[in-house]
Amino acid sequence: MKKYVFLCAISALLGGLLSTALTTRCLEPQLSAQDRPLPALGQAVVDELTPVERVNVAVYERVNRSVVNITTLIVRPDMFLMLEPPSEGAGSGSVLDQDGHVLTNYHVIEGARQVKVTLFNGETYDAQLVGADPLYDIAVLRVAAPRELLFPVEFGDSSSLKVGQNVYAIGNPFGLERTMTTGIISSLNRSLPSRNGRTMKSIIQIDAALNRGNSGGPLLDSRGRLIGMNTAIASRTGENTGVGFAIPVNAISRVVPQLIQNGRVIRPDLGITRVLQTDQGLVIATLTPGGPAERAGLRGFRIIKHQRRFGPFVNEEIQIDRDYADLIVAVDGQPVKSADDLLSAIESRQPGDETVVTVTREGRQVNVGVVLGAEE
Repeated sequence: MKKYVFLCAISALLGGLLSTALTTRCLEPQLSAQDRPLPALGQAVVDELTPVERVNVAVYERVNRSVVNITTLIVRPDMFLMLEPPSEGAGSGSVLDQDGHVLTNYHVIEGARQVKVTLFNGETYDAQLVGADPLYDIAVLRVAAPRELLFPVEFGDSSSLKVGQNVYAIGNPFGLERTMTTGIISSLNRSLPSRNGRTMKSIIQIDAALNRGNSGGPLLDSRGRLIGMNTAIASRTGENTGVGFAIPVNAISRVVPQLIQNGRVIRPDLGITRVLQTDQGLVIATLTPGGPAERAGLRGFRIIKHQRRFGPFVNEEIQIDRDYADLIVAVDGQPVKSADDLLSAIESRQPGDETVVTVTREGRQVNVGVVLGAEE
């Protein structure tokens, strides 16, 4: 009997120890995971990263402080011309210089009563609109922040981009500040309709995730240089579908200095107000009276008026001579087949520049020099 009691005691003791050991072993990883401090991202951790991860980290650390969060307050009238309750909007932007200029999309701040910019350190400043270009959906804001808190983004070159090249988007989707997503350039030279009915050219298509709030944020190359500004996604819901679009940085570089200096873009004007598209080229329908094209001798439709008298009454008949009009086939040697082609051909020029318009007139080709005016 004593032997039996002793064996039971031993069994109970071993069982208790085993239970304690198992409990301790089960709890130990949890306690360790909670109590053990996370390592700093030092050299040891960097050495463990893959080459791709190192580039991701380097791009983010280089550009993070250049990205801002933009919030807007918009008040719109309803159908009865009463004011609706204010609504908030959000977008992203990039610091342009230490004078406080910030780049974003025009549609981010369009119609806003109030615009605020939040920097990387969480400090928020009221922003003033410096200038905007609705055609390319570009706007420049300005904030009165200390120079030491402003870290300008470095501009790259969008003319040398390749399909398949890695890209990085940093922005504030759904208000989640300075979120980075990665992807590749899916295509180049896309066209997008702009807000004023014209077409934006040379748009970059990417598959990096873009969502509401990413608009106006930077698109970067693997060196952290600005190569575009995220502006739109192909989506019926406003959520990411893997098809995003960015305005190329070279277009931004042409527009921003004018916005800072003039508050608007002064584009060249050819003085042709209406054209008809044909398989052979563009027929000039109407010209700006006294404008550049008319002064240079280009010809649109000719209006012929005939008066006929019927007793005391005079009847005036109007005939349109379409054969009199010039047919535009090229501008500065660049073939044009649409109104967009015509606008693109002079887009990079300045008012006062001379351009050569090649037309077919009465069966033969004629080169006409036109000194460009300024678009009103």
